Amino acid sequence: MDLTKLFASRTGKVEFSGIRKFFEIASQLKDPCDLSIGQPDYDAPEPVKQAAIQAIRDGHNRYTPSAGLPDLRNRIANEIHQQFDWEPSVLITAGVSGGLTLALLTMVEPGDEVVFLDPYFVSYLQLVSMAGGTPVPVDSYPDYRFNPDRVEAAITPRTKVLLINSPSNPTGRVMTEDEVKSAAEIAKRHGLLLISDEIYDRLCYDGPSPCPLSFAPEHTLLLRGFGKTYGLTGWRMGYAAGPGPLILEMTKFQQYTFVCAPSMAQRATMTALETDVSSHRETYAGKRDLVCGLLEPSFKFVRPSGGFYVFAEIPDRFGSATEFCEAAAEQNVLVIPGNIFSGRDTHFRISYATSDEMIQRGCEVLCRMASSD
Repeated sequence: MDLTKLFASRTGKVEFSGIRKFFEIASQLKDPCDLSIGQPDYDAPEPVKQAAIQAIRDGHNRYTPSAGLPDLRNRIANEIHQQFDWEPSVLITAGVSGGLTLALLTMVEPGDEVVFLDPYFVSYLQLVSMAGGTPVPVDSYPDYRFNPDRVEAAITPRTKVLLINSPSNPTGRVMTEDEVKSAAEIAKRHGLLLISDEIYDRLCYDGPSPCPLSFAPEHTLLLRGFGKTYGLTGWRMGYAAGPGPLILEMTKFQQYTFVCAPSMAQRATMTALETDVSSHRETYAGKRDLVCGLLEPSFKFVRPSGGFYVFAEIPDRFGSATEFCEAAAEQNVLVIPGNIFSGRDTHFRISYATSDEMIQRGCEVLCRMASSD
């Protein structure tokens, strides 16, 4: 029997991540210089690991409430109230991707549109399609700014959601306060939900990243996580904070999908919130400066202010970013082509979430490629 004939039509709209192709290439290389991975190179803090171990030993291995442990939710809600003078409802999610999935299931019906900037995080296109919606990327080249005129021109009567990501993956750009305010005003003017993906909010190097809760809390769903900040990416811990009716519906969908975020990880996150990891931000600011200094003589790019990526333009002599990245892989350096994050294939993403030695080694190869005749 050919089961493919029974597959839902949505399977044809969702593609495997192109990043996986380069992970497969990496597995075939000996000692590759890997500048592709989007996760920190530091481990979880020892007190946080011990808290998770203790939670397991103490028998906290069962389901929690679907919305998450009350103490953890209250802690997050109190922090948001202190920062924005607004009382949100909070749902503990299986990572920021889990929160985004639940939000789109709650908001999007077939034919509904979700607007976001291009370049975009690789999951946006696919998750919107999985929910039955229509992704509407808005060109933000060459500076990756949120241009309110371009965004407003993309909005139609079918638009339900405006999705922003700051600091951005793949560009590392942090939106200005005026840009975030413009996004909030557009959401209010058109009656949209504004989803703010802030997974890298604790990794900003030139000042904090503005949040739309300052301008339109009743229209905003805030998505943040703990994986990047604390080195817990595999624990799948995040949260959604927003208006009560929206969080209630997302919690209902969580009951039938993820059920709850991992119980021992929720308890350990309470310890994480008491742990100072500001040194990681300082270290990564240095790595940002290092990679930018190495690349500037040979590549055009917008200097990142957050996250751990640079999104650089390929040299003119290469026909596409895919061609450039494949050529780099032949020299044992792994970077990701821009068409995985964009409708264009003119740039490549380099991750500096690695050792300074690896950054130095990889950038030397990339710059040599750029200067070769």
